[in-house]
Amino acid sequence: MHVFLENFQSITWQMVVMWAIGALLIYLAIKKDMEPTLLLPMGFGAILINLPLPSVAEAAETTGVAAVLETLYNAGIRNELFPLLLFIGIGAMIDFGPLLSNPKMLLFGAAAQFGIFFTLSMASLLGFELTDAASIAIIGAADGPTSIVVAEHYGTKYMGAIVVAAYSYMALVPIVQPPCIRLITTKKERLIRMPYNPKQISKTTRILFPILVTMIAGLAAPDSVALIGFLMFGNLLRECGVLNSLSETAQKVLANLITLFLGITVAFSMQASEFLQPETLMILALGLVAFIFDTFGGVLFAKLLNLFLKEKINPMVGAAGISAFPMASRVVHKMGLKEDPNNFLLMHAAGANVAGQIASVIAGGLIMALVV
Repeated sequence: MHVFLENFQSITWQMVVMWAIGALLIYLAIKKDMEPTLLLPMGFGAILINLPLPSVAEAAETTGVAAVLETLYNAGIRNELFPLLLFIGIGAMIDFGPLLSNPKMLLFGAAAQFGIFFTLSMASLLGFELTDAASIAIIGAADGPTSIVVAEHYGTKYMGAIVVAAYSYMALVPIVQPPCIRLITTKKERLIRMPYNPKQISKTTRILFPILVTMIAGLAAPDSVALIGFLMFGNLLRECGVLNSLSETAQKVLANLITLFLGITVAFSMQASEFLQPETLMILALGLVAFIFDTFGGVLFAKLLNLFLKEKINPMVGAAGISAFPMASRVVHKMGLKEDPNNFLLMHAAGANVAGQIASVIAGGLIMALVV
């Protein structure tokens, strides 16, 4: 009883706020089905790390919760192990067929990274150090693992806020993107039909694609080679045809297990003293700006191409060029059907979406190479 009263008296308002944030993340995961495999453990971890426990320095000498989370953080986040292992699972989930059938969709993947570089400039103007601005800007990659790798590369103190923003906005793609798309497109543009005539992609091409992408990315953006390499290795497991059991394990067991550890481990960086800062609100706002301008970049690029093409592209497809896979392609497909029940944009959007997965990783590598 004495211990309970002593700990109760040491509760601060900052701890209570972090418990509320943790509870909110758990609520969003369970009730709203927003990235539950990550937000639920992250929310629980936020509560756990903000209990009135011994300080991290003291706990490191014991077997306390903070010590365990710090060990996991050092073993899985600080050396980038968890994000890279997760990329194997993501790569095994991705079918690059729609992209290989229509390679020009790669352009939309590149265009939809505009928000990253726009937000980098905005964050710098708002007074963030350049390395912190780069860490914040990569939220626009719409790719949680890439955000973690870049943030850890720069050792930013805003890791918790960046990860919360990255995964929250990924889950909010169906809410954020539609109004942005409607804002800069006309009814006539949204009604453009795009017939889908898929090409037969040989098994050899599917096997060579991840190998060649890894080699080219390694030469063009060496800092991205670990990210793109693990992503493409996962895809090679899928396409080789002789490791089906490993591919299925990577897609389900590995991806889910690593996401679980990732969520609860990232919570180590959500200690009240670091998380409850005015900068956190600015990071959340800048993350939203990055997502919005990613969407604008893809859509406006499609509109630009239409000035020169005979067969017009539905500009909404450009919005699928962000890395949030497969949410962005589903959003575009549903918007197309809402405008015209016979307009099927899913496969075109899927091609742009998987291109965005590649482009976001390369963009992360370029950021790490350019901002030193």
